[in-house]
Amino acid sequence: MDIIPKPYHYEEFPGFFMILPKTMIRVFPANQTVLRTVKHFTDKIYELSEINLPIVENKNFSSFTINFQISKTDLGKEGYKLNINARYILLEAETEIGLFYGIQSLIQIIFKDLKYSPYLMIPTAKIEDKPRFEWRGMLLDVSRHFFDVDFIKRYIDYLSMFKFNIFHWHLTDDNGWRIEIKKYPELQKISAWRAERKGIDWRDCEPQKPNEKTNYGGYYSQKEIKEIIEYAAERHVTIIPEIEMPGHSLEVLAAFPDLSCSKGQYYVATGAYWPNKDILCAGNDAVFEFLENVLDEVVELFPTKYIHIGGDEANKAEWKKCNLCQKRIKEENLKDENDLQSWFIKKIADYLSKKGKQIIGWEEILEGNISTDSIIMSWKGKSVEIEAVKSGHKVVMCPQTHCYFDHYQADPSNEPVAIGGFTDLKKVYDFNPIPKELDKKESEYILGVQGNLWTEWIDSSEHAEYMIFPRMMALAEIAWNNQEKNWEDFKRRVNRELKEFDKKNINYCNHSFPEE
Repeated sequence: MDIIPKPYHYEEFPGFFMILPKTMIRVFPANQTVLRTVKHFTDKIYELSEINLPIVENKNFSSFTINFQISKTDLGKEGYKLNINARYILLEAETEIGLFYGIQSLIQIIFKDLKYSPYLMIPTAKIEDKPRFEWRGMLLDVSRHFFDVDFIKRYIDYLSMFKFNIFHWHLTDDNGWRIEIKKYPELQKISAWRAERKGIDWRDCEPQKPNEKTNYGGYYSQKEIKEIIEYAAERHVTIIPEIEMPGHSLEVLAAFPDLSCSKGQYYVATGAYWPNKDILCAGNDAVFEFLENVLDEVVELFPTKYIHIGGDEANKAEWKKCNLCQKRIKEENLKDENDLQSWFIKKIADYLSKKGKQIIGWEEILEGNISTDSIIMSWKGKSVEIEAVKSGHKVVMCPQTHCYFDHYQADPSNEPVAIGGFTDLKKVYDFNPIPKELDKKESEYILGVQGNLWTEWIDSSEHAEYMIFPRMMALAEIAWNNQEKNWEDFKRRVNRELKEFDKKNINYCNHSFPEE
């Protein structure tokens, strides 16, 4: 069965269901949400054949139709049952989300071969399917390089095609602020723009000079963000916004230097910025007033229960020298700057909790004593996830060893420039997100997996596609099913899908398979 990710149970039979001009779609119940979901299927049929399939609401099942039905399956809210035979197709799910994922499977196996028929054909089969993990995510970093609304929507399409349900939107970092905050127009005017360093290696970019024109960047208006959120929701993709703090905030300090410890002159980073010593001052109450005002608008925009607050690579050298930060440590009876970071994160977490939100942070927020309500993203690949789970945290696995898609995926001498590292398709496919040190009960704290596309060296949508494909397909397979792996079968399915990519002009690495 040529589906990615592979269904957890299926049977194949000889023969086809043929989609003819007289074929009808039966939907029950025909409410607005279900009809909107089924439209993804009818639109695809029209794209492939110019056949407009009529939709009827009928409680009674009928033959020679494609039937979409909400009913009990015992496969959970994202599972589905699919019965394809020569007389009819029946797709059942307990929710419209399950119907949507069943539709993605149907779309993948449709084919048109004029040697056999001028019409679309779907191989006969029975499928029962449900996901392995509740968190199946992909990150896109839009701070280092800005991507327009059209590409953000395409990225979401790619996620939904392979049954990912989380889009982690990395909206702020040292190189640019990408979300409109109406209370602080300086973020759009100053923090969203930097001096361009076109054609220069990211590591060699000269910092911005005083009075130099800032001409590279951009941001998403709140209207655009609402449009993207609605687009994602129609495809059952949840958007998790990330607002970085307390480090990776140089772009904020460029607009608001008084929120720093040293009150100096700051510029949005033009390229690599390391060590990133500039940080929001944890001893300054104005910092928290600013962050709470920002988060108020973020919370109002994004319906998700999760807000990602970063927390990674916070260089605390400035805090050690800052009188206000040292005063805060003393007043709050904290041990050191690590405890100060935990205090900082907890203060933000408590604020968001009052608004019904739960924080997610990179694994560094474990430094000190952070509440177990906080979800940890494990990225360093050094068993931090074991510590997190054993201390009661839920964890999303995204280790740089297997899930960083800014790494090289083939011979670097023949590849576009990348940050370094080497993560080919086979390495992603072989990744096991459940550490062997965890027992069955502890393993339930692993929420799922995520691929991260950091964009220091990726400045175009074509390059972004090249870096995620086909590796994203391997991650989809890991996130969705827990079957015994079969590399040869997976390669066959990937190659079939890449032929479809050629028809759609989707860019990908065509030599990402390791030599054997």
